[in-house]
Amino acid sequence: MSVATFADRWPRPSVMGIVNVTPDSFSDGGSYASAVDAADAARRMLADGAALVDVGGESTRPGAEPVSQEEELRRVVPVLEALAGVPLSIDTSRADVARRAIELGAAMVNDVSALRREPEVAEVVAAAGVDLCLMHMQGDPGTMQVEPRYDDVVSEVAAFLEDRLRFAVERGVAEERICVDPGIGFGKTPDQNLELVRRLDTIVAIGRPVLVGLSRKSTLARVQGMPGPVGGEPASLGAAVAAFDRGASVFRVHDVPAHVAALTAAAAVERGSVLA
Repeated sequence: MSVATFADRWPRPSVMGIVNVTPDSFSDGGSYASAVDAADAARRMLADGAALVDVGGESTRPGAEPVSQEEELRRVVPVLEALAGVPLSIDTSRADVARRAIELGAAMVNDVSALRREPEVAEVVAAAGVDLCLMHMQGDPGTMQVEPRYDDVVSEVAAFLEDRLRFAVERGVAEERICVDPGIGFGKTPDQNLELVRRLDTIVAIGRPVLVGLSRKSTLARVQGMPGPVGGEPASLGAAVAAFDRGASVFRVHDVPAHVAALTAAAAVERGSVLA
């Protein structure tokens, strides 16, 4: 009997809606007054075509300070409880938070540290048989944007992700349950972010589905000549379609309906057919 793979569960292109239950995330921090509001927003995203929603209780914006595990759990558990039975990802790099989220129905652990903060996350994922996303980040959220340096950002990110993929598999995670994320905006300059998207085929060549988080990133604000740190939705859509054209599979976004529409059209053009 064949085993369902990550790509079977989240076929390309799949949209992942963002539900940050934090006061300080770069774009939507403090957006939800209660767990009920956050859960309602998640359900709207799913109704609008998201394949799953990613719930996070610790900001990873540039310069963010870590929160305690107790605070992270206090933020996410009520939202996860309110979303019982819907497709969820938990955005965490802590093993106990991942374990509790899985108990409450999370189907994926989205670890921005790629198992470096708490390697035990691998055992939690392996034991539960859920999916895992491994992301590249230079440094940590508090330091990652302090003069990030690479000789070749694409080859170095690819080598990092290959190494973390090996580590996860050695710790018992089934390779067919893993995706990788080049970490747009996580320890990269705007030009390095654009180069990662331009040469995304190098990341795709690792052989695992690629998740990208381009939505509203500050690089897009720079491209648009905007003064603030948050990029606009039209630029987010353009970047997502560019990433899709280069092989990306999953798209972590704020504006679900617009991304679903844009990526549905891009996928139809790629296959040359209205119907999948």
